[in-house]
Amino acid sequence: MIHCLFSQMGNISINPSPQKVNLSSLNIFTISLHGLVSSIGIIENLLILGVVGFHVRRSVISIWILNLAASDLLATSSLPIFTLYMARGNTWTLGPTFCRIHSSIFFLNMFVSGFLLAAISLDRCLVVVRPVWAQNNRNPELVKKICGGIWVLAALCTIPFYIYRGTIHLPDGKILCYYDYARALLPSEPFDLKALCKHRKEGLAFMKLFLAFLIPLLIIILSYSAVNATLVRRGYQRSFRFVRLVVAVVVTFVLCWAPYHFFIIMEVMAPSGSPLQKHASKALPISATIGFLNSIINPILYVFSCPDLCKKIRHSLGAVMESVLAEDLMELARGDLEVGVSGTDGVLLQAQQSLRVKH
Repeated sequence: MIHCLFSQMGNISINPSPQKVNLSSLNIFTISLHGLVSSIGIIENLLILGVVGFHVRRSVISIWILNLAASDLLATSSLPIFTLYMARGNTWTLGPTFCRIHSSIFFLNMFVSGFLLAAISLDRCLVVVRPVWAQNNRNPELVKKICGGIWVLAALCTIPFYIYRGTIHLPDGKILCYYDYARALLPSEPFDLKALCKHRKEGLAFMKLFLAFLIPLLIIILSYSAVNATLVRRGYQRSFRFVRLVVAVVVTFVLCWAPYHFFIIMEVMAPSGSPLQKHASKALPISATIGFLNSIINPILYVFSCPDLCKKIRHSLGAVMESVLAEDLMELARGDLEVGVSGTDGVLLQAQQSLRVKH
């Protein structure tokens, strides 16, 4: 099978003995940090799904939060697999199918997060700019349909990344889980492999840049700008919490995803084998990790900034602890009762035996 090896050469670090993995202190720190971040993200999003899903009345806001938390949970759940990949010396050992699935989860979260953040911003904008329309048409059923459409659209955008992802066995013994633009949908007539791979690589890179980053970012900025202008025009005083939330959302989205898209475009546009391309290839794994951080920061921005929801979370955790303690106390009381009954039975048995002796 032919491969677009020229597009992966920037990511290959030759290791003469890949079976023996020697991790530096920096690598160990990075792997530990990955494990810690994934654990926090999984617990955080599970907590939000449990509280919002079972203890909060279904509303437009709760549906947005549930879908955002589901996407973030999906992304953070895949982080331990990436941590395992790093711990094994950047060698993929879980097979080609799981390689495509694991990579697709990352891209699915990228698209869903961007689309959801843009939709939430538009929703906030309509509530302020078109309050009458929002009052008459904005309802949980409509938001459920929009969220369903977002997941379908994101899945369709992820299909090319699933198709062109695969495992590539290198001469040094390593196995890459990376793009292989020549693995499917090849032309029937003679073609230039290098040019075909370059066109596909550029197409997917700019598709991610526009659909998952630039367009959602533009919608977010325009929506909150319209909200701000409307509030100023009507003479309403903006709350400090609202301004802080808007700034945090925009800054976090840019800081988490801009490095990844920047290095992707740099790798695509730089000449093959150039120092610039090699630098971009080395920086891509780190920038992808930074992108994962968005899945951990999002719940803090959208959920924990709401005092009422924080109270519900604390109340739910308190209820769980009370339930566990109550069960432990019941078990303890049941054990004491059994011990007391057995002790009483022993006393009665001794009395019966002494009566028999006397008679």
